[in-house]
Amino acid sequence: MSIPKKHVLVTGGAGYIGSHTVVEMLETGYEVIIVDNLVNSSKEAIRRIERITGKSFKFYEVDIRCKKALEPIFIENKIDAIIHFAGLKAVGESVEKPIEYYDNNVGGTLSLIEMAIKYHIKNIIFSSSATVYGNPDKLPIDETSPLKTTNPYGSTKLMIEQILTDVGVAHPEFIIVLLRYFNPVGAHPSGLIGENPTGIPNNLTPYLAMVAAGKLPLVHIYGNDYHTIDGTGVRDYIHVLDLSHGHILALEKVNKPGVYIYNLGTGRGYSVFEVLHAFEEACGKTLPYVIDPRRPGDIDASFANVNKAKDELGFQAKLGINDMCQSLWKFQCQNPNGYSK
Repeated sequence: MSIPKKHVLVTGGAGYIGSHTVVEMLETGYEVIIVDNLVNSSKEAIRRIERITGKSFKFYEVDIRCKKALEPIFIENKIDAIIHFAGLKAVGESVEKPIEYYDNNVGGTLSLIEMAIKYHIKNIIFSSSATVYGNPDKLPIDETSPLKTTNPYGSTKLMIEQILTDVGVAHPEFIIVLLRYFNPVGAHPSGLIGENPTGIPNNLTPYLAMVAAGKLPLVHIYGNDYHTIDGTGVRDYIHVLDLSHGHILALEKVNKPGVYIYNLGTGRGYSVFEVLHAFEEACGKTLPYVIDPRRPGDIDASFANVNKAKDELGFQAKLGINDMCQSLWKFQCQNPNGYSK
């Protein structure tokens, strides 16, 4: 018996992954309540979700660290489950600003869990990350691989996983799903929503898009001396639509109390140069680049073993790197200034 398609609280629902997941949830029949402080997102994303789906939903501009502002949301709404995306997410920035990351990501989660326990919301899906594996001992990475982070961002994800695992022990009636996903890429096929970073992007593909659009002069490739096929870092890139579908499967397939952990990725890695060339094909341009020193916390390679998610959730990524780059370029062309008017 799957969870009824009723009311789901989505923290960070105006963000990149959150907005795409909300679209699929609304189109699948869920009622959605979004909570987002708009620090890394835009209210325009809310309007565009409505435009894509033709459906309305509740939105609260609230920082989940503030329990005084958060609690009325739990009082006013029937909530059957929580999908928790909200958090700061840049690896490099986390090295520079660790206190902000621990305060925001861990502090916000503690407030949210306190409300979930108080109001008996027993189904929580957490947006974790492959960064919890650090520099892996072996590839591909499965869910039993050692956990050893290399940066504060990853450490916040690992701390939250431990907190939720402890909550699962203290409250054995809870269903808790930890989704460790790899590198989300791409945009909605409408071109209306996509990754909309504030300022200069921290992630590779939106940076490529801005160089292709002439908004940045060249691509910075951080390190070409990794132990990989061409010396550049290798990552498992997954289309945001596939990733969104993974959350729906977690809602529908996991229906027995316990703590569950799944990798969400494609199962193969692409080097920075491979992604660069795929994006050049998508945009029809040759993109200039420069090799810079490695960034603190970066690792050689990371890609997933996704067998557990396939066997237990029926999850399998369907879209490849070309789909990711083409959809991102469409979003960039339709939104040259992001969500800004």
